[in-house]
Amino acid sequence: MEIQQLLHPEIQSFIAENLGLNSATLALKKNPFPHVNYALLINQISAKQKAKDKLPTWFSTKNIIYPEKISLEQTSSESTAAYKASLVGGETIIDCSGGFGIDDYYFSKKFNSVIHCELNPELSAIVNHNFSMLNGKNITCYQGDSTEILKKLDQKFDCIYIDPSRRNEAKGKVFLLADCLPNVVELQQYYYQFTDTLLIKTAPMLDLHAGLLELNNVVEIHIVAVENEVKEVIWKLVKNATQTPILVAVNIEKGTTTSTLIDWNQSYHAQFSLPKKYLYEPNAALMKSGGFEAISDMFGVDKLHQNSHLYTAEELIDFPGRIFMIENSIPYQKKEIKEFIEKKKLNVSTRNFPLKPDEIKKKHKIHDGGNQFAFFTTNLKNEKIVLLCMKI
Repeated sequence: MEIQQLLHPEIQSFIAENLGLNSATLALKKNPFPHVNYALLINQISAKQKAKDKLPTWFSTKNIIYPEKISLEQTSSESTAAYKASLVGGETIIDCSGGFGIDDYYFSKKFNSVIHCELNPELSAIVNHNFSMLNGKNITCYQGDSTEILKKLDQKFDCIYIDPSRRNEAKGKVFLLADCLPNVVELQQYYYQFTDTLLIKTAPMLDLHAGLLELNNVVEIHIVAVENEVKEVIWKLVKNATQTPILVAVNIEKGTTTSTLIDWNQSYHAQFSLPKKYLYEPNAALMKSGGFEAISDMFGVDKLHQNSHLYTAEELIDFPGRIFMIENSIPYQKKEIKEFIEKKKLNVSTRNFPLKPDEIKKKHKIHDGGNQFAFFTTNLKNEKIVLLCMKI
């Protein structure tokens, strides 16, 4: 990629002026710069469009260059990068899989020196340029294999950060850490030659118990959701640690971060009941945690069923998730369904129910929308029920 070519004022103006157009529309237009690869220009416009919400600092900074689509897809958002940076701090950190460098920009606010390692020469050059635009003066970019760079630098770091690539040519998307690059499972002991603290980012689809089998010395697991969608899982490892890890479920929403800590050393016990006045639905990070008994115990709410993962109480409490007032609880039977459900306008959700929301809507001619929510679930008597609710 010719970075200097893309930085030409006329080309940067063209990118800014066409941010409202999609790729298909742009592809039909004549390339106004025949000396520049038009597909490259379209990629810059498309990438900058995606950066508007995910990477507002990059979007609003002049002369930022964007990488290929896959690098932008895999990069952290600014909100998750800021959260990761809050977990560590010190003099030096090295990022062994630098990518587009969002995490390193935020690490640079917590460390005096940040090293960004990137195998891809083109991406390394783009990131190096962008850091100069972002005034990231304490970030140094190294192009090459991070394991070799570590060996060459031969110094102790306060933290090593790794975001293993979740794709490879042979398998496409992968779900085991041992199948990722770099292979952190294989390299754990090697990394401990250069640090006592590892911070590892993994994809949300990685099973927590599988991760614990692959990684040693885990002291913290952070499940990070943005706007109630789990984006990543962060593993903090400390050399020779032996304690049971703590689990933190995090939801970042509208600039506010909600965290729930679950201590695996503590025994939690769930209480069960039929639906009461309020319905509580845990946020996505808590659902990913699997701490369903802990939720009942910690917040004083009752589970509807062992496998339903919906909670209820007579009192309105501060809860990490959605809260509803239950207006009606009806059995999932023909007469009641016809009276309260069929051909109505409802927001349909299911928990521990044999049919999926789309199947329910089709079967009962339900229209999407409106203010009322319908939860199709199972109660503690193993009865199929529908809870008609209003969101609080």
